[in-house]
Amino acid sequence: MTFELIDTHAHLDDEQFQHDLPAVIERAAGAGVSRILTVATTASSSAVCVDLAQRYPALTASVGIQPNHVAQAEPDDWSAVAALATNDRVVAIGETGLDRHWDTTPFAQQEDYFARHLQLARRHHLPVIIHCREAEADVVRMLREDYDRNGPVHGVMHSFTGDAVTAESCLAMGLYISFAGMVSYKNAQDLRAVAVRIPANRLLVETDSPYLAPVPMRGKRNEPAFLIHTAACLAMERGPELNRLTDEMTRNAKHLFGLIV
Repeated sequence: MTFELIDTHAHLDDEQFQHDLPAVIERAAGAGVSRILTVATTASSSAVCVDLAQRYPALTASVGIQPNHVAQAEPDDWSAVAALATNDRVVAIGETGLDRHWDTTPFAQQEDYFARHLQLARRHHLPVIIHCREAEADVVRMLREDYDRNGPVHGVMHSFTGDAVTAESCLAMGLYISFAGMVSYKNAQDLRAVAVRIPANRLLVETDSPYLAPVPMRGKRNEPAFLIHTAACLAMERGPELNRLTDEMTRNAKHLFGLIV
């Protein structure tokens, strides 16, 4: 039985991949991962992600400044990100969002940049990749303000760890929900219960490589080839056989990010 999967969130520009990236991409293909979205966190990583996507046909890129990196951004960084958004290998804006776990960026500054990313995504008709850590109410509030002004929000709540109420709010505004390796962890029963409730046509899967490898790879450097383990966990919880679920999630990823594989 063969599967096609799309890793909708990986950080292949990370230094942990600098010595073996071609092998990482080859292993992903061998594991049925046909496409990988390499996601930016800074202006410089945005440029690297675009370059990687231009060099490797299996990759596409996002551009953006992750909330925990906003305070370190240089004056010209935002204009650099905005310029890269027009590149034909860019399929998303982000990752962006809000984070109350770390205190590296003042919250008001995070909110400013989150709003900028939402506007940039709408300007270029691209989906937005949203990071949220211990800031669910704030993220929903800002998304609701954008939704009320402009209509449905085209994007994804990445590496979702929130509750069912947050998920339902995001779904109602048009967002997709993506799960990473944490959903497979022993202590993640509540998160798996949320995953079961996500409509099949709004469900995505990701690795967030090189972080948070799924069971049974936990503790290792995560990589896109491990995506099948998270997909299998979701299939076990949700009920459909694995190949049916992978077909649904791959169709969703292609639709959201405009991918042709």
